[in-house]
Amino acid sequence: MTNRLTDKDKKDWQDFLNSSEKLQSKDIDQSYKRKILEKSIDLHGYKLEEANKEISKFIENCYLNGVKKINVITGKGMRSKNLDDPYQSSDLSILKHSIPEFIKNNSELMKKIIKIDLESVNSPAKGSFEILLKSTK
Repeated sequence: MTNRLTDKDKKDWQDFLNSSEKLQSKDIDQSYKRKILEKSIDLHGYKLEEANKEISKFIENCYLNGVKKINVITGKGMRSKNLDDPYQSSDLSILKHSIPEFIKNNSELMKKIIKIDLESVNSPAKGSFEILLKSTK
């Protein structure tokens, strides 16, 4: 192999220097441009009203950013103090049951949702459930 530059090489180099074309730097991490397809939110410790606001904002944000699946961590409700209060529902005071109910009753949120995994909500062994989101148009 020779170390000599041909006239064609010199011309190509000069053409490149004179052009305004930009080359993509291979040293810059491009991973931030990839869409995140799945996100989680942990609602442990939230009061019901706060949790409803948070999940509403979270679903809206995920939908707008092209997230496809949301994992909602609510806990199992095993340490919920609602069992001591006869005036509270033993199901709907627990975030595990009330959050999906809130989402199902919110028509604006449901327009963005394909499916809520209600099997996980009804399982006493699980403290989370998934939501599958539609794509933005």
